[in-house]
Amino acid sequence: MSTITRTLGNLRKVGIKACAARPVQLCPPSFLLTFSRAGLLPPDAGDTKYGRLVGTDRAGNKYYENPEELPLRTRWVDYAKHDYDAAHIEPGWHAWISYAVDKPPTEDALIAAGTRHFEPALPKPNYTMTRGAFKTYNT
Repeated sequence: MSTITRTLGNLRKVGIKACAARPVQLCPPSFLLTFSRAGLLPPDAGDTKYGRLVGTDRAGNKYYENPEELPLRTRWVDYAKHDYDAAHIEPGWHAWISYAVDKPPTEDALIAAGTRHFEPALPKPNYTMTRGAFKTYNT
């Protein structure tokens, strides 16, 4: 959770209309903390962020950056789908958002040239807890 001054400052920069587009949780902070630890809420639920749009990937995810944020919280993604998964991030964007590279894929000439022949068209979904999950064969 953020401090009230940080939240109000980001709300002033973003505007009320942009914040109204994202669902706002009207729950006590302990409720949000419990459900975010259980993985039922996004990690930034109830957090107001402001930043520069760096780019959009093929799946429609939007990537933002704000160097004035706290360390290791300067880059984030708004997923296009409501049932998001970390596997929905493309490899080039994953390297940028996890601070492995400094330039985003939109500024990198090799990645901006297009997909390589061995890359899948879209990332594969995470099949954990489904029938498609990998199970080892044991005799």
